[in-house]
Amino acid sequence: MASFKPREVIRILQKLGYIQKRQTGSHLIMYHLERNQIIPVPRHTRDLKKGLVRTIIKQAESSEEEFLKLK
Repeated sequence: MASFKPREVIRILQKLGYIQKRQTGSHLIMYHLERNQIIPVPRHTRDLKKGLVRTIIKQAESSEEEFLKLK
């Protein structure tokens, strides 16, 4: 799995239908209207750890392959 910057993950989630709902501290809250689901994404300058990216992919009900294609 490749490393992701927070802004890349946010951009991919937007392509999957998520919108930026609000920011709480250093976390951006992404929201999907149809699923009524939120996914918090940390906004740091460093890359996100692989385990966190896998968790975000799982929460978005996506696959690693689809996530990499949207990068």
